Amino acid sequence: MRWQGEKQSENVEHRRGMGGPMMISGGCGTIFLLLLVWLLGGDPLALLQQMNQGPPPGQGGPMMPGGPQPGPMMPGGPQAGPPADDKQREFVAVVLKDTEDVWHEQFGRMGQRYRDPHLVLFSDATQSACGYAQSVTGPFYCPEDERVYLDTSFFRELDHRFHAPGDFAKAYVIAHEVGHHVQHLLGWSDEVQAAQQQSGKRGANKLSVRLELQADYLAGVWAYHANRTKHILESGDVEAALRAATAIGDDRLQRESRGYVVPDSFTHGTSAQRVRWFRRGLETGDVKAAEQLLRLDESEL
Repeated sequence: MRWQGEKQSENVEHRRGMGGPMMISGGCGTIFLLLLVWLLGGDPLALLQQMNQGPPPGQGGPMMPGGPQPGPMMPGGPQAGPPADDKQREFVAVVLKDTEDVWHEQFGRMGQRYRDPHLVLFSDATQSACGYAQSVTGPFYCPEDERVYLDTSFFRELDHRFHAPGDFAKAYVIAHEVGHHVQHLLGWSDEVQAAQQQSGKRGANKLSVRLELQADYLAGVWAYHANRTKHILESGDVEAALRAATAIGDDRLQRESRGYVVPDSFTHGTSAQRVRWFRRGLETGDVKAAEQLLRLDESEL
């Protein structure tokens, strides 16, 4: 993937090197914490509101099953600055800038205004408006603060655990999470969330699959337009992204962890479905067709 030397987004936040956060439980620990905050001149009520806040149902992401957990935290150490030669941050900032360029153009064509998300780079754990996030969560998007959260150690997992190395595979991950931001801005996430509240567990899971496949499709749409304008793709890039999509399908992950699959528990789609919809977005670049995915018969997914 061609990306070196390209413009970088200014919307990347650095939280790496802060150390693991300390979770605060209820009871005496909560009282002690509130008293400590008050003695230090802080606002105990603001902290109490944070403690009662959990992730909203039906939020976009994470990239794989799992999600941020509710609960306040205190930083475990001082924040370290990024290294002078921080290639990972540079890469993420270039890809995020590419998504900004593409989605500003596409929203403009639809007569709408695109609002840039922020992307938070963290290590081990961090706090989002959707709850407490750990590395094991995987990348995810929080609609409450319009931020993508990414521990770049996930890129190593792509390389070694999922056998999907390459920069374009990593860019697919970022573009998928930005796809959830697009869904949020266009109201598709709210539509699915409202339908989930009227459904049982099985129905809610099926709706979640549609949302995730739509984000895969939108990642493909991004790649189509980024390549059209900047010629980012090199030989083998598409295959690398397809390997990543295959590796994180619900059926494959369940088979690896359990030895069998439970289709009614799928929340992100099968490997074949994820590949199909990413490829379709990549081949067509048609944003408007994304909404149709929410209306298709289940057999057409």
